[in-house]
Amino acid sequence: MRLLLAEDEQALSKALKAILERNNYSVDTAYDGQEALDYLGAGNYDGAILDIMMPKKDGITVLKEIRKKGNLIPVLLLTAKSEIDDKVEGLDAGANDYLTKPFNSRELLARIRAMTRTQTVQTSSKLQVGNVTLDCATYELSTASGSYRLANKEFQMMEMLMSNPKNLISSERFMEKIWGYDSESEINVVWVYISYLRKKLNALHANIRITAMRNAGYRLEEDI
Repeated sequence: MRLLLAEDEQALSKALKAILERNNYSVDTAYDGQEALDYLGAGNYDGAILDIMMPKKDGITVLKEIRKKGNLIPVLLLTAKSEIDDKVEGLDAGANDYLTKPFNSRELLARIRAMTRTQTVQTSSKLQVGNVTLDCATYELSTASGSYRLANKEFQMMEMLMSNPKNLISSERFMEKIWGYDSESEINVVWVYISYLRKKLNALHANIRITAMRNAGYRLEEDI
């Protein structure tokens, strides 16, 4: 699951990013409201965490602008203020939840899980292509021959492929969706993870395979 974290205090942003990534989220970071708007306009996120007090544009302004454009991404607002008026304004602007600093990291994670629950419920079923099943709740890739529990990024890649069978997915798209804009990883990391998945599919005697189209991307094909 991919999140945008917009927090101008860089030490806090770094700490929150580390916590979220340890809990299997992919995180992009922005340090002012305009940057957050640019990320949200260009990226495909499952949720956003916006600090209210940010330079250039505050979090509530960012929220109002994305809602005006029809963007229904789940949004959690962070603020050092605790006045009821701020909470009301944020919720009226379209926020899904509100968390006052300082907060416990477990509460933050619980709030994120709660606000993204709709998406989680939608993807918590099993995907099946050919004789291969991917359990989105347990990260288990299986056939009648056996199963593997996939690592987080392996799962995200396999989920993208199995959700879009026969559709080409570029390496850049994998990088954007799974590693995020802030990643220092090279693009060839995509090929490395594709290789991991191919080996697992072969070991499971899968009748689907990941094919590569030169300079275009990867797609899942079922053997006839």
